Amino acid sequence: MKVKQSPIAAAVTLTLLSVSVAAQAQQAEQKPAEGQQQLETVVVTGIRASLQSAATIKKNASAVVDAVSAEDIGKLPDTDVAQSLGRIPGVSVGRAFGQGATVSIRGSDPQMTYTTLNGQTIASTGWYDQLDIDRSFNYSLLPPELIGGMEVYKSSQADLTEGGIGGTVIVKTRKPLDMAANSGFATVRYGGGTISDNNKEVSGLYSWKNEAKTFGALIGGAYSEGSYIRNGIEADNRWAGDVAPTAFVQDRKREALNLVLQAKPMQGLELGLNALHLKLDANNSNSSDYIFQDPSCDKRNTDVKSDFNPTGMCVHSTTTAAKPLMNQFFQNWARAAEMKSDSVTVDAHYKVDGAKFDFVLGSTKADGGTSLTTNYAYGWWDTPAKWQGTIDATGKQIVLSPTKDQSFSAANLPKTSSPETWATSKGPNQDEEKYLQLDGTFDLNWGAINAFKTGIRYADHTFEKRSFRPVWAATIAPVDTATLFKGTVDAASWQIPRPNIDAMIANTAKNVSSWIEDRSGFGQLNEKNTAVYGMLDFAAENMRGNFGLRWISTDATSTGYAYDGTPLASGDYAGNANWGHSTSSTKSKYNDVLPSVNVAFDLRKDLVLRAAAAQAITRPNFANLFGTQVSGYNDDRVGNETWTVGNIALKPMKSSQVDLSLEYYYGRGNLISATYFNKDIQNFITANVKQNQKVGLVDPGSGVDNWTVQSFVNAGGGRLQGLELQANHAFGNGFGVVANYTFTDGTAPASSYADALGIFTQSSKHNMNLVGYFENEMLSGRLAYNYRSKYMIREGAYWYGNRMHDNYGTLDASFGWNINKWLRLSLDVVNITKEDDVQYGVAAPSNTAIKDPLKAGYPAWSFKGETTYMLGLTAKF
Repeated sequence: MKVKQSPIAAAVTLTLLSVSVAAQAQQAEQKPAEGQQQLETVVVTGIRASLQSAATIKKNASAVVDAVSAEDIGKLPDTDVAQSLGRIPGVSVGRAFGQGATVSIRGSDPQMTYTTLNGQTIASTGWYDQLDIDRSFNYSLLPPELIGGMEVYKSSQADLTEGGIGGTVIVKTRKPLDMAANSGFATVRYGGGTISDNNKEVSGLYSWKNEAKTFGALIGGAYSEGSYIRNGIEADNRWAGDVAPTAFVQDRKREALNLVLQAKPMQGLELGLNALHLKLDANNSNSSDYIFQDPSCDKRNTDVKSDFNPTGMCVHSTTTAAKPLMNQFFQNWARAAEMKSDSVTVDAHYKVDGAKFDFVLGSTKADGGTSLTTNYAYGWWDTPAKWQGTIDATGKQIVLSPTKDQSFSAANLPKTSSPETWATSKGPNQDEEKYLQLDGTFDLNWGAINAFKTGIRYADHTFEKRSFRPVWAATIAPVDTATLFKGTVDAASWQIPRPNIDAMIANTAKNVSSWIEDRSGFGQLNEKNTAVYGMLDFAAENMRGNFGLRWISTDATSTGYAYDGTPLASGDYAGNANWGHSTSSTKSKYNDVLPSVNVAFDLRKDLVLRAAAAQAITRPNFANLFGTQVSGYNDDRVGNETWTVGNIALKPMKSSQVDLSLEYYYGRGNLISATYFNKDIQNFITANVKQNQKVGLVDPGSGVDNWTVQSFVNAGGGRLQGLELQANHAFGNGFGVVANYTFTDGTAPASSYADALGIFTQSSKHNMNLVGYFENEMLSGRLAYNYRSKYMIREGAYWYGNRMHDNYGTLDASFGWNINKWLRLSLDVVNITKEDDVQYGVAAPSNTAIKDPLKAGYPAWSFKGETTYMLGLTAKF
């Protein structure tokens, strides 16, 4: 404990001594605290101006901050919000399903990144029912056109809302009184990809204010639609040693609407209203053409075995017509899925002589998950397809080389189809927070200490998940198979039928007469969070910063149905056996004090030495706090039945962290910087896993009461430390370069993960960005390369489990032509090199509960890389 506290104590002592010396010396030249006020008044146009704005924010901030500033109204540097964040040193992006969805800062788990809208929480849920429920924000919701900029706080300070050990991302929207009257933009874009269907987008914004500049209104909106397609090869080895060429198709519709009102009715008073609506319709299908391996395979990976494949994974086998051809199985999952988020914030700011008061009241609510999941499957008894060719699994990617065309269409399937009754369900989620915050800033004249800021924040946060099972109609009427598919889609090197997602969902819904709640799938979490802080700002000649304390208190309640032996009622869902009909709750409470200190020394006008130290927390994942949860019950996989018992008494993970940086600023927007960071993290969540346990529930698939039971406790600590290097340089001829590199050395407690590997989730050891650009009054162009080394993906207790993602690098390009003062033509191209998405197993200890196909470098998943492009026309006024 003494070692853990020493960085904080040392930094606080250093700062207090510095302030005391500065005050005693009565240095006459005292600078006002810079930062918050200046950050909101930066106006940017163009690549170089955007970089200059970001450099100004970094230089003037007291904390360790990096920023992304819009190049112009409606124009972030990238067409993907998370991708823009990924250009910042130390920030890496998880690109699930073709979009930047999660953000990891300095090698920390994405759940350790706290994302805010103008400083307040944005509610978020996922659309995919196979992932854990965590606290991370899904950036797929955010259209980049409506964002004015983003700031990433990598060090903490007392006035920042707690929750981000990795860091805090502040997404900023625009304000009408900061813009010219009757200004705005309108943009149309059209594009596609080398695999996906075409995509179309339209966005716009209009801002107005009166002549007196005392009232303004802004409205912005964005809409896009298209179909994302991902194809590749999945191998699970848990069914019958199969390899599965698979096509994922998602029909996406994203909409956003932002309304902002701002008024200054009297001297010193400002009022505001910000309403933001975000929605992503994400209906999708996953179609797999399962190939069962040849039992007479001539070479096997004996490290990867299962009950169904006791001899190991086939790594090289040739099947010809002279031998018995292997069976195939064609399976289609279809999901009606969406996520939407609505936030409304009212704020007031009042200045009087020597003081300022800020008031914020608001709510944010998200709904998401699946409103229906269904399955249509066809066995070898239905389809004439039989595998004939070579399976080569000797590398990180499985290579399939058919010796005859494996393509087939819906015409090769049975004439009629019905949904698989075992697979149908729905799982809606809801996330909501209501918050209230009051801050006061008071000018002081205590030597070098020039301001005291204090405040209180209260938030009532509720997350609820539910699960429902169908009651089928008395007769399930088969439907014409041809209506369930539309054309074909590539899986590996051949084509398979492409699901008509809406038709599959509609046909299943037509055959469901009602729904019964799966009481094991219900969970509700409520957290009442209170925080009070005090922070002193100081400034003296060549020195500035702040130090303070933040006190937090959380009252947590977990509610679920009781597993109390209640007999199953007639007509109830079989999985509800022993589950009661009333809910019960368990409660927990914790308090903490989080110190922080940030100090910047201006060694010269162009040279800044910055030091920071703080303690920060990240609250436990929702998935670890729910009551008992059941997965794998009565599905098509025997042996994956999991009984998970949450623990509401879990404490937050807590980090003691320090930063030390040297920053050299020269010219306009040019900088060179180096930053060392260290985070010691305690209270990791550890899963205690016991296999072959009886819980009193017989699985219909296996016919036995045999479960993997896992529970959670706080145990163990880890460390993240590393070095960030950054350089921006603009040449005098319109050319410029941006480069950064981050080295992260992370060690997590192995006992916290089912794979028993002490690796942070989604942590890459090496992250790099290299951007070259050219810009003049008419033309602009940018070529950007982003690279991250391999990283671990963990997806909880569901089927997919844990696996390593291979090194990943993308080359992107963007071009712009200013046709005139008002019109701009743009072209954005992403992943020019078509980098594949490769995931494979790791050499986990043999006694772990990791799923069989994810051991010993097993080539688990690989998806084809795709180049996407968007051509856009923007009218600015």
